[in-house]
Amino acid sequence: MFVIGVFFASAAAIAYGVSTVLRALGARNAAIDERECQKQGTVTGHGGPSLTSTADTFRSSEFVWGTAFLVLGFIGGAIAARFLPLFLSQTIVSANLVVTALLGTATLGNRLFTREWVAIGLVIASLCALGVSSTHTAVDSDVRPFHWTLFAATCALSLIAWYAVYKLGRRGAILYGALAGVLYGVIVVGVRVLDGIRPFEPLKIIADPAAWTIALAGTVGFYVQTVALQVGHVNGVTAVLVVGETAAPGTIGVVFLGDHAKPGLSWLALVGFLGAVVGAVLVALYSAHEADHFDEQPPPTGGWSLRGRFGSRSGPRPHPDPARRGRDDPGEAGPAQPECPSC
Repeated sequence: MFVIGVFFASAAAIAYGVSTVLRALGARNAAIDERECQKQGTVTGHGGPSLTSTADTFRSSEFVWGTAFLVLGFIGGAIAARFLPLFLSQTIVSANLVVTALLGTATLGNRLFTREWVAIGLVIASLCALGVSSTHTAVDSDVRPFHWTLFAATCALSLIAWYAVYKLGRRGAILYGALAGVLYGVIVVGVRVLDGIRPFEPLKIIADPAAWTIALAGTVGFYVQTVALQVGHVNGVTAVLVVGETAAPGTIGVVFLGDHAKPGLSWLALVGFLGAVVGAVLVALYSAHEADHFDEQPPPTGGWSLRGRFGSRSGPRPHPDPARRGRDDPGEAGPAQPECPSC
């Protein structure tokens, strides 16, 4: 059972990584199109992507394929959650950060510097530590009263996520990613405690509040992550997302569901868990080196310093494409502005 769980968790990590990059491509294209409309005055915005822009994202071919891989990742992660402790299965799944970072260099114009590689290496080493220290099976617990609490908490978190998207607009990409990660983590917890799986009883599944939790968390998490990919950097969004989807269910599993490490190796499990979280956060902080798909910010300087990672960067960004330079810099010669692609 342990080998089966690890296999499906690893498959889920690959599927999630491919899904994130494909959906990021669709989200960026829709966000750029909407920004062109706003610049030309054909539409107005509140500082973040509109519902129309998000709907356009959902219809793009890249996003559709990315969603298909997302479903595959969910199936793999759900199977792994039934066979492994949540802090192990979710930490393996969080390796999708590595897949996303590597694919992003080839498809999204992102660059990985030494510090990013070090942070990714920290995540991988932490995963190995967790694998060594974890027990091989999940603990079956009678947690029926917990189902309603989980559903109520998910409702509250969903309202917070919707309100954040409405109020923060483009400023909240990292927060959106973290909220989506927690919601995805809640899905795994719901799958873990869901009634009617063994033996299979469809009516019992439908009547379980854990099933409602899975549906609500999946819907809101999917939307919030899509918005985050429209306005933010894919590595940074993915990094905080995997922190949320790893830390939340892992903690819940230990506190409420009886998950535990091997005797005498609790310290190694804790080190691995914290290392994975810290590594993901570092990738998020250093993700400013990714391509700015709005072409509004200059490329940041290199180095290990975190100074200025949370502030806005000013100044014109050099455009390698003369056509784009003429479009964004009115003072320079260039071709006439193209028509709004979605207006």
